[in-house]
Amino acid sequence: MTLYGNPQLTGVEREFDNDEIIVTKTDLSGKMTYVNRCFLRLAGYEEMDTLGVQHNLIRHPDMPRAVFELLWNTLNAGQEVFAYVVNRSKNGDHYWVFAHVTPSYDASGAISGYHSSRRLPNKQIITDHIEPLYKKLLHVEQTAESPKKGLKQSYQAVVDLLTENKIEYNQFIFSLGT
Repeated sequence: MTLYGNPQLTGVEREFDNDEIIVTKTDLSGKMTYVNRCFLRLAGYEEMDTLGVQHNLIRHPDMPRAVFELLWNTLNAGQEVFAYVVNRSKNGDHYWVFAHVTPSYDASGAISGYHSSRRLPNKQIITDHIEPLYKKLLHVEQTAESPKKGLKQSYQAVVDLLTENKIEYNQFIFSLGT
């Protein structure tokens, strides 16, 4: 396995404590500029292997692209976003997080990067709500005529869900419980 390769998934879930917080910061393009020890332990990387590297280094293949599209659209509008995310460790293990991602601003008020704090998620919410939703979104993405159409259709499925419930994304996430 190479450092930035696509390791085989192990099916092993890594755990962290309820009082631990995973923290990363990125530049505008999503390259990591800061990672804390909790992140390094769960992701299985050394700091020198992460700084300057795209945050999607830890992207798990079970994460729908539509969730990241929504995340980036929200951040680029200068708003914070909350999301449940499954990440992949260097060795193919995985770990779930409840992420809070915010834009960072420079002295002139322009967005200069992004800050993400992740906590241990409620496993019941993952099992009852998030995994079924993500499986549905992934199915839409994987069965579309093209990756571009899959992303568009999956993103629209999220928009439709929110419209149907007359709720914004962050409100939807918190409506699932804590």
